[in-house]
Amino acid sequence: MRVYLDHNATTPVNADVADLVRRCMLEVFANPHSLHGFGVEARRMVEEARQRVASLLGVDEDEIIFTGSGTEADNLAIVGGARLIRKKTGRNKVVTSAIEHPAVLRTVEALKEEDFETVFVPAKPNGVVDMDAFCEALDDKTALASLMLANNETGVLQPVREAAKRAHKVGALMHSDVVQAVGKIEVNLRDLDVDLAALSGHKFYAPKGVGALFIRRGVRIEPIIFGGGHERGLRPATLNVPGIAGMGLAAKIAKDNLKENVSKISEMRDRFEQLVQERIPEIAINGGNAPRLPNTSNISFRFIEGEAVLFDLDRAGIAVSSGSACSSGKAEPSHVLTAMGLEAGLARASIRFSFGAANSPEQVEYVVEKLVESVERLRKMSPLWEDAKGRQKQ
Repeated sequence: MRVYLDHNATTPVNADVADLVRRCMLEVFANPHSLHGFGVEARRMVEEARQRVASLLGVDEDEIIFTGSGTEADNLAIVGGARLIRKKTGRNKVVTSAIEHPAVLRTVEALKEEDFETVFVPAKPNGVVDMDAFCEALDDKTALASLMLANNETGVLQPVREAAKRAHKVGALMHSDVVQAVGKIEVNLRDLDVDLAALSGHKFYAPKGVGALFIRRGVRIEPIIFGGGHERGLRPATLNVPGIAGMGLAAKIAKDNLKENVSKISEMRDRFEQLVQERIPEIAINGGNAPRLPNTSNISFRFIEGEAVLFDLDRAGIAVSSGSACSSGKAEPSHVLTAMGLEAGLARASIRFSFGAANSPEQVEYVVEKLVESVERLRKMSPLWEDAKGRQKQ
């Protein structure tokens, strides 16, 4: 059996979306800014996709611009917003959380080189950002604040609306990376009261290489790359019509099937966690006591390395993600889990399981079976596990 449980990394392209992308590549090949009939047809598909993405997010279509990725959208929002605010007001501070995706973390860190003051607020042990510290960091020097809606590793939902209220109170722009949330839960950007929000098509069954940025009407940012006047002059490049059309259809499908998918996927995730807790001792569900995405389960298996479990599962045809990342050839513990206060050993012992629409209850049973085998095998080779069992007997 082959089981894909890495949907937070990327999702398979929906079959209907793939058909539309293929048709566009072959038939709707014109530049959508051309004035002839071929261009008009391409432009119509782009605008239909814009409306569909806006509808999924609860906003107006003229508030959506298309980008090449969620990462590009984050960069444009944060850098373009912070730079323009500083030019207009002199504010030079950016506040974000320590559990953000690298698309936000590295972007904010890069602003240090432009003499911005940057603040990275840690999370509480349950995975929710420390909002007292976040709000305390916001002041009349703050140009922009950024807080993700759902964490990509733990699935823990963040209090974006509360952060936006405080940011606006001090006169700052509020940005949110909603990449992991879109298509998994209802996301209404009006309710969140954010000024800027980034999303990525490949997280909800659209192709890779296409993203979008919400810019609330009346909010201004400046471009970070330069060229023609595409996308309100903020994203100067010929539009990826097939990718955008695919993203639009994926947005419509996500909206139409959201309740059904949430119910099905959350039931599988909860059953998975129940079985794991029943059959494997000495585990911790990271963020399990906080509101989470319905598809995400991040579990630490004490006394073993998470990557070893990953390789065992891969050999059994099961795709998951390790909680650690490889940097310069050295395995480092997850920055998200360490920001939550987990010690390095436990952070390295974590695995992320992220479910999707094509998974089945039968797959859950198979994954748990192989997971139990892996953990038991690895713990037999672990002196830490033998020491722990000895202490329990005493």
